[in-house]
Amino acid sequence: MNSIPAVHLVVMQPAGYVHSLGFLDQARYLRHQFRRFGAEVTLAKNRLREDAVNIVFGAHLGFPAAWKQRHACIFFNLEQLGAGGAQVGDDYLKLLRGSAVVDYDAANLAAYAADPSEVPVVPFLHAPYLEPAGDELPLEQRPIDLLFFGSMNPRRQAFLQRIESCGVKVTGLTHALYGPERDRLVRQAKAVINCHFYETSRFEQARAFHCLSLGTPFVSERGPNTVVPAGFEDAVQWLRGDDGLEHYFRHEFRSAAGFDAARARLAAWRCHDPMEAYADLLAFAAGYLRGHRQTHDALSAWRPRQMQLETAAGYRPGWLNLDREARHEPDVVADLGAEPLELPLELGTRFGSPLRLEAGGLERLCAGRALERSPDADTLVGNALALLQPGGELEMDFAVRPGLDASRWQPWCDGYAERGWFDHRFELAQSRWLDAQGREGAPEAAALLRIVLRKRDTTLAERMHARTWQAGFGGVPDDLPADEPVAASAPEHAAEPAAASH
Repeated sequence: MNSIPAVHLVVMQPAGYVHSLGFLDQARYLRHQFRRFGAEVTLAKNRLREDAVNIVFGAHLGFPAAWKQRHACIFFNLEQLGAGGAQVGDDYLKLLRGSAVVDYDAANLAAYAADPSEVPVVPFLHAPYLEPAGDELPLEQRPIDLLFFGSMNPRRQAFLQRIESCGVKVTGLTHALYGPERDRLVRQAKAVINCHFYETSRFEQARAFHCLSLGTPFVSERGPNTVVPAGFEDAVQWLRGDDGLEHYFRHEFRSAAGFDAARARLAAWRCHDPMEAYADLLAFAAGYLRGHRQTHDALSAWRPRQMQLETAAGYRPGWLNLDREARHEPDVVADLGAEPLELPLELGTRFGSPLRLEAGGLERLCAGRALERSPDADTLVGNALALLQPGGELEMDFAVRPGLDASRWQPWCDGYAERGWFDHRFELAQSRWLDAQGREGAPEAAALLRIVLRKRDTTLAERMHARTWQAGFGGVPDDLPADEPVAASAPEHAAEPAAASH
């Protein structure tokens, strides 16, 4: 490996979508493996880096295609694809077909890869960073008999009912839990139970590796079409045949011999190391990054078309995200209401990539509730007017409270002249009352007033009105012909001033 690239791991999460946190297990595993080779590895939600190779999880939830122009992206597919597998959108399959992809199961490749040999396939095996600290409860003393987590469907429900009919209590999660919160329960379980969701019956190694590495036995059904990845054969308790489930849970699961066998399987699990596979993946990533930089002008300044203020409300992929606080991880820490902008403005993003803001460069600016929190809302709106193109829109929200005026927008429309706006002004495009879930409704049940202002050219009459409010005359021509020189000094024989009349 000639050079080790910086690696940026990205989990795509639509606003408020908790299940994206399920990708954190696999992202952490890649981070661990790449760091073993000395790579600089960062991890973020929805945010890409221009100076690194980005490995993206959850792109089926939405990925702006334009990002591939400025960012070197490799997509990690964790969906079971093909007949009987997950129902993903055509956009996702199209994305995979036209991109660099890494997968965890070779059976997925036929759904998108023209040449399967070009797609790296890497396993999820022992994760030493999850190794129990030594103070965990012995398997026999753990309070949870059998833990199940994952999406439920009729097939899984029937499977779990068969287990409970054997006298074993299955504990399911009543809320979506991922990361450390879910891991606390995994460590309290005698075992985690696995049942295939899809008819493809592909083994859920992306779930199994994490539980086994936490020191909790993993019990899984094994159908006739199940292909067991290397490393899992001796580490998992497999349920085979029509009566394999009942025999195991009635006679072996909580027996002394059963616990001894489970500990032996956990010991076998710790022996597997996929270092070679991840060395190959890192070399693949390095080569892809070099190729991307040769074919894309990644170092030219980014000229965004959409901007969002207040990133805490949810990062918007593909937009320029600004926020006054660095803890919200915006693209740029800035306050649009601090002072009037001098455009064009050259900036750098959080990761140091060049950014250029130009007059009339934005199509949309979503301010959220930044205006009601800004000490100088007029400056913020004035900067928005300068940044937006004619026809561009400024969206802003105001919390409903006693005294809120539904015409809160009016000074920024009818008061254009007093604010020194001449060539352009705002007009009201939309005003809506929204409830706490963002649904439109009656004012008496609203939590927010959303106002959308649209930038437009001023009319001749409006410019005349604006000129009357200016301190001077606003750029009146100097009335000199273009080819007539201006005298450097007064004539030598200036006329005597006329005597004052008496």
